[in-house]
Amino acid sequence: MSDNRTAMLEKLADLATEQEKAVNAGGKYIARHKERGKLTARERIELLVDEGSAFLELMPLAGWGSDFPVGASIVTGIGVVEGVECMIVANDPTVKGGALNPWSVKKSFRAAEIAERNGLPTVNLTESGGADLPTQKEIFIPGGRGFRDLTRSSARKVPTVSVVFGNSTAGGAYVPGMSDYVIMVKERAKVFLAGPPLVKMATGEETDDESLGGAEMHSRISGSSDFLAVDEHDAIRLARRVVARLNWRKEGDTSVASGSSYAEPDLDPEDLLDLIPTDLKEPFDPREAILRIVDGSGPGNEVAFDEFKPLYGTALCVGWARLHGNPIGILANARGVLMSEEAQKAAQFIQLANQKDTPLLFLHNTTGYMVGKEYEQGGIIKHGAQMINAVSNSQVPHLTVIMGASYGAGNYGMNGRAYDPRFLFTWPSAKSSVMGPAQLAGVLEIVARESAEKKGQVFDAEGFKAIKEMVETQIEEQSLPYVLSGMVYDDGVIDPRDTRTVLGICLSVINNQRIEGAMNFGVFRL
Repeated sequence: MSDNRTAMLEKLADLATEQEKAVNAGGKYIARHKERGKLTARERIELLVDEGSAFLELMPLAGWGSDFPVGASIVTGIGVVEGVECMIVANDPTVKGGALNPWSVKKSFRAAEIAERNGLPTVNLTESGGADLPTQKEIFIPGGRGFRDLTRSSARKVPTVSVVFGNSTAGGAYVPGMSDYVIMVKERAKVFLAGPPLVKMATGEETDDESLGGAEMHSRISGSSDFLAVDEHDAIRLARRVVARLNWRKEGDTSVASGSSYAEPDLDPEDLLDLIPTDLKEPFDPREAILRIVDGSGPGNEVAFDEFKPLYGTALCVGWARLHGNPIGILANARGVLMSEEAQKAAQFIQLANQKDTPLLFLHNTTGYMVGKEYEQGGIIKHGAQMINAVSNSQVPHLTVIMGASYGAGNYGMNGRAYDPRFLFTWPSAKSSVMGPAQLAGVLEIVARESAEKKGQVFDAEGFKAIKEMVETQIEEQSLPYVLSGMVYDDGVIDPRDTRTVLGICLSVINNQRIEGAMNFGVFRL
């Protein structure tokens, strides 16, 4: 077994441990929840999606490293319901009653963004006590966006469904209140702006849960519920029937889904575990990854990967391929640094992808753009700007996978989170920051040395050594994938061997809408 594989397997084992924290975030309350005859959030999702279909969970590590449980008290992802790809958002009532904390809000916003940009109907599996009150100042103002997103989705003729299993109080009452279709579980659902104690305090009125906001009341009297379910299983059955009747059609290319065949990769995806060096300073050939992710050669796809401009700007590998039958353009770092040639090559390739309405996949392993007098005089800034201009104004869908390093402006040029990729995933080997830890600490040392010299002081190199080591450790920790995933800077940390499947699901989702490339780009500084 290679050292690279051993290191990656250790990272994957650690990843499984961290993801398990999200699954078991409710702790002892999971057993209590089940004793009440209730399903967990993930059990509800499993029953909702089509049998045998995949559920692509998104942002499972949201909140990692914070004061809140991993997963941020909601489960989000894309699943197929009655043949329709849907964004599914399920409150986890075993975690503080499903109360929403700041990371829950950020995670739900990202889920809504994915649904909007890809034209996905949304199914909310609702059971939440509302906002986590101790952190209300971080939730209240931005939280209203969630209700706005629901109504705007409806206005775009993209349906929203809410299934209420338990509490949906205060602001949470507006989730079913603003959904197109609402299902409530008999004797379980409680939907009201204020519960009986608050009503009594505010108005003096004596009331109870059922008459104030129970499922039967809303189904028979207020009309806020469209369907009354006898239990949770019945509620999920009704939700599936609602989706089945949406008359939903994909607007994009459906030729792949309708049965066109494709070959499995020419090289074994299992070998991706051997690819990434334990030291990210060591380069690796991204073609080895590409040929283990894209469709293999065969009838209708004579070459697995058609490389474009292979002899020019060789630190960046670009070309055309198919993935689960979908045409795709790929940009992958062949060596860490990006120079003028690579930037110009990327800008041209991105324009070509937009000309023929082809999605783009960015595979990161970059230390950024080249620095130095020779490169500045050669126009590295304007050439890098050309690449960033092309990325920024490209209108075809972008997918991003951070395999190794993703430092500095290289993260921007390779379509990092700030550039709105439709989906962004990281491998356990990934690292992202303004620059490498050693480089950043070294820069601070140079600045401190120059500052001391200007003041006529003797620079204490030995004393600064401890500071330098502390900075390196801090930056190393902050650049790790769990930290970035916890801050919802990616859509999940994935096993490299799952990359092809994950990207295949994403490409299918993208095809819910027509793919149209950009007609115009900003001014390219030549």
